[in-house]
Amino acid sequence: MFPNIRRDGLEILQVNLGLVCNQQCRHCHHSAGPDRREMMGEDTVEHIISFLKENDVKTLDVTGGAPELNPYFRKLVESALPLVTNLIVRSNLTAMTVSGQEDTPEFLAECKVHLVCSLPCYLEENVDAQRGCGVYEKSIDVLKRLNQIGYGRDDELVLDLVYNPQGAFLPGCQKELETAYKENLSRMHGISFNNLLTITNMPLGRFRMELAQEDGINGYDSLMEESRNNSLAGQVMCKRLVSVGWDGIIYDCDFNLALDMPSMIGGRKISIKEAGRTDFRNSNIVTGDQCIGCIAGAGSSCFGSLDR
Repeated sequence: MFPNIRRDGLEILQVNLGLVCNQQCRHCHHSAGPDRREMMGEDTVEHIISFLKENDVKTLDVTGGAPELNPYFRKLVESALPLVTNLIVRSNLTAMTVSGQEDTPEFLAECKVHLVCSLPCYLEENVDAQRGCGVYEKSIDVLKRLNQIGYGRDDELVLDLVYNPQGAFLPGCQKELETAYKENLSRMHGISFNNLLTITNMPLGRFRMELAQEDGINGYDSLMEESRNNSLAGQVMCKRLVSVGWDGIIYDCDFNLALDMPSMIGGRKISIKEAGRTDFRNSNIVTGDQCIGCIAGAGSSCFGSLDR
């Protein structure tokens, strides 16, 4: 069991714009892909903007799927810019090569969006094995373009990369992996970036199905349990974050969204439409076995390792 925890307050609003994605990654906890239809509508985007106007939220964290593919993505970004201190967009990189997204890098740079981009390895064979044939080459091309317009080089244009393991094991040391990424991407492609974030693969969605096919669920769950570090429970990201699903329902994190385990505020689930000036301080956080992944080993969050 995971320790009972309560939220310290609301600093970060994470918004999942939908499960539509141009990729079908093996590790995806949402099983996102081109065949998904779940997508946040304009009304819900409007409710999020209203919530940001009413509440002192420091960071808006936009994710998916591939959030760029939502038709109201740019409306949300442009409307939220004056309302938050930090605006993060999580990208798989190749979504910026999809038809209609040709000017997305320039749009993000103009808005000074903090980019967090997935690149599970600096080696082509490992990336393509996890994300699909040709993904590495497209990702490198996009990273070069982002560098050309200032990302990873100008102080105002932060470019972070995300590493996740290739299989059923925990991430290595974040600092050591960052050094390896920077040395190899610079040497092989002349690419620079700011920080590397390591994230544990949660046994959910497509990754759980892969574990089941290999009869590896029990082994991975055991690894999580044996590696748990309860001292990290006070640092988990849900203590200062809430997540809004594509349907507007509020969750304690994006992983609970994948499990359809909504937040219980006042004993019931609520939507962003009715959240208003809800005081999230000291609210109970819905936990389960999946939460052990956040305190296993060095810990994990959407912002990287907890034990740094």
